[in-house]
Amino acid sequence: MQKKETKIKDCVIIQPDVYEDRRGLFFESYNREKFVALGIADEFVQDNQSTSSAGVLRGMHFQAEPKQMTKLVRCSRGKVFDVAVDMRKDSPSFKQWIGVELSEENHSMLYVPAGCAHGFYAITDCDLLYKCTALFDKLLDGGFAWNDPEIAVEWPLTGEPILSDRDKQQPSFASICAYS
Repeated sequence: MQKKETKIKDCVIIQPDVYEDRRGLFFESYNREKFVALGIADEFVQDNQSTSSAGVLRGMHFQAEPKQMTKLVRCSRGKVFDVAVDMRKDSPSFKQWIGVELSEENHSMLYVPAGCAHGFYAITDCDLLYKCTALFDKLLDGGFAWNDPEIAVEWPLTGEPILSDRDKQQPSFASICAYS
C-alpha cells in the first residue's frame, strides 16, 4: 500500500497493492495496521455507499464542528472525478482544491481529512464507498456551491451536471466558511 501526498495538507491518495491472476483480482481496501504504518490512525465508525448515474455531481459537502468528519473514499464501480477543498483557515492549503480520478480500474482511494469539503462528478455510472470517522449529524451537515468562483474547481463536465435540489441551492463558500 502506498500513500501519495497532494497539495492539500493531510489529504492523500492511497494506492493499494492489487493482486491479479486469471481468476480476477484481490486487494485490501482497508487494513488498520497498514494505514497506521502510513501515518493514518483514524477510527472509522460509519460506512456509506452512493450510486450515481453518469453526469451526476454531488457536493461540495462537509460536516461542521464538533463532529467534523474524515472520509476515505473509493470507487468500486465506474469512474468519478473526486474533489476535496480545504476549509481550514489555519491550513497552508486553505481554499485550495484537488481533484483525482477514482475508478474501479485504478483502485485509488482519496483520504479527505476533517475540515475539508468533499464532492464528486460521476464520469460514468458509479458506486462510491466512504469510510467516515464521525456519524452523520443532520444538524451539522453543510455544503457550498459546487461552482463557487472563489474556489473555482475545474470539473471535467461533459454537459450540464445533474444536481440535487439541495446542491442547486447551496450558498457561497465565503458565506458558510466560519474560518474565513
